[in-house]
Amino acid sequence: MSLAALDDIDDAIAATRALLWPFDLGRWARLAFVVFFLGGAGTVNPFQFTGNTGTGMPTDPGGSPGFWEFINSISPREWAIIAGVVGAILLIALVFGFIGAVMEFVFVESLRRERVSIRAYWGERWRQGARLLGFRIVVGLLTLGVGGGALVAAFWPLLAGVEGFSLALLAVGGAVFVAVTFGGSLVTGLTTQFVVPVMIAEDRGVLGAWRRFWPTLTGEWKEYLAYLVVRFVLGIGIAMVVGIVSVVAAIALAIPVGVVALVGVALLSVSSIAGWAIIGVAAALFALCLFVLSLFLAVPVQTFVRYYALLVLGDTEDAFDLIPERRQAIRGGDASGAAPVGDKR
Repeated sequence: MSLAALDDIDDAIAATRALLWPFDLGRWARLAFVVFFLGGAGTVNPFQFTGNTGTGMPTDPGGSPGFWEFINSISPREWAIIAGVVGAILLIALVFGFIGAVMEFVFVESLRRERVSIRAYWGERWRQGARLLGFRIVVGLLTLGVGGGALVAAFWPLLAGVEGFSLALLAVGGAVFVAVTFGGSLVTGLTTQFVVPVMIAEDRGVLGAWRRFWPTLTGEWKEYLAYLVVRFVLGIGIAMVVGIVSVVAAIALAIPVGVVALVGVALLSVSSIAGWAIIGVAAALFALCLFVLSLFLAVPVQTFVRYYALLVLGDTEDAFDLIPERRQAIRGGDASGAAPVGDKR
């Protein structure tokens, strides 16, 4: 028996084509704005943790100051500055996290209704977005606490300047960190791809939607395992294609921008201010064009990825199907998936 996770790839392509073509600059621009807060062309985990091995902390009590000596050497004023900087960074991250969480619902609603209206969907779904952000923070803190705690325990003898450090302990701590990080990424990924649509379909919170989705996930585990494998393979292929297109586009953009930059270089001998200004404008224009291009490239990628997840979800549980009309149009014989589908509400 065929798996929906395999059959739905072509349907997702057809649904993406039906939504995005013929090209509409306004629709693409709005979707690009939404995609920016979703992490661009990739499927970036909202919480990424990387271990920092540093440069090696001296442990000889008679030598250079150890870790705790360094900590104690920081003055209260310096601690206040550090706290202010960290607090500002956390506040900015929280704001962007909230916007990104709400945009998850805005994006799914845009695919569901085949009409992009950021303001309207934001007003309807910002509360659920706040709950999603809270869930992500909890998962992130648990991942950091357990995985990071395992690494800290492994490195603790070095940090404390005592005996007991071993490669075996480091290997165990590293294995726990990798396993916990993978588990956290898997939970957040499944939440984004499948639980968010369930939240929309049944107007639930994150935990309530997870309780509804769990029997489907466990009952159709082969489908979702196949989905994860296919998504991994597709992710590699998509990254390669996007990378090639980006390189070609960068080369094409570099030619006219390079000409402008050469004009600035030629003017350096006459007026250094004017020359450097032209070079700076050319560099900024090049970076801006690449940034906008990357967002526009991300639009079909993210659209395909989300349609694929919605199709798999609907095939495994009819109650969670957010795109029944699009599904019917695609499987009704129209290869393009085109259908006069507007706002479904």
